[in-house]
Amino acid sequence: MRAVVMHAPGDVRVEEIEAPVIVEPTDAIIRVTATCVCGSDLWPYRGIEKLNGPTPMGHEYVGVVEQVGPEVNDIEVGDFVVGSFVASDNTCEICEAGFQSRCIHQVMMGSVGTQSEYARIPLADGTLVPVHGEPTERQARSLLAASDVLGTGWFAAVAAEAGPGKTVAVVGDGAVGLLAILAARQLGAERIIAMSRHADRQALATQFGATDIVEERGDAGIAKIKELTGGYGAHSTVEAVGTQESMMQAIGATRPGGHVGYVGVSHGVELDGMNLFFATVSLLGGPAPVRRFLPELIELIMTDQIDPGIVFDLTLPLEDAAAGYQAMDERRATKVLLTL
Repeated sequence: MRAVVMHAPGDVRVEEIEAPVIVEPTDAIIRVTATCVCGSDLWPYRGIEKLNGPTPMGHEYVGVVEQVGPEVNDIEVGDFVVGSFVASDNTCEICEAGFQSRCIHQVMMGSVGTQSEYARIPLADGTLVPVHGEPTERQARSLLAASDVLGTGWFAAVAAEAGPGKTVAVVGDGAVGLLAILAARQLGAERIIAMSRHADRQALATQFGATDIVEERGDAGIAKIKELTGGYGAHSTVEAVGTQESMMQAIGATRPGGHVGYVGVSHGVELDGMNLFFATVSLLGGPAPVRRFLPELIELIMTDQIDPGIVFDLTLPLEDAAAGYQAMDERRATKVLLTL
């Protein structure tokens, strides 16, 4: 089958590799109908994360079930499914507490690779959610977003306790940050401040529900947030980048007693204990438990209440995946959808 394989930083190829087979009795094999390039895929692309030889890429996916293992009971051949970027049994104590991304049996789908014609989905009953009815092309794009960036943005907003009467600040204008704005609006936030310097992303942020745009960064960005909030800072702040600057900006922009939801994959982030102590904010984040939110998100998408799929601003065939990586790396695209 065809699959995207990264050989080295900047070296992305589409190659023929062996098709997946059932390994564990709880596995399913799906025919991938759409996949995409994630911002986190750019860390190895830029050489910031090390590769251990040629690596199949991708962890976001929608598709049709082709085969199930003998212990799969809830997923059937022919189902159109959405799955999380983390496979989970959805039954362990961690899963039951709503943190399926840290399931004691978790499998990171990035270790499997889903930028491919077919994919093996471990723990299929706990990971996959069938979609009832036939999605339109527009809905299918949004369902793909639910597999990671929508679910991650939603978790970030929930972790930051966005809600009615709250002012929410969002640090990061990639797909996750933009969809955290959508989530904050759906959760009833009164005011949503998007921190962005890019006109196209500012426009999308506004479309998703941002009420204010702040272009300043670092200390100047913090000062602007406080100016907009009467000196207090935001009640709820989303950190959706994963750098030292973005984390400190998020904490600094949050009022005492406020909440930070951090979902940017951290690289080189270090927190000073004394600064954190006096910030007096709550921190919750990490790999998003997308599986917790999938049923609700699928319902919102299939009833046309939300349209997160518009975050995909470049669509390419799988064969042109390298061009998609380059476009996102150069910030010529916010989110690249790969068709099969």
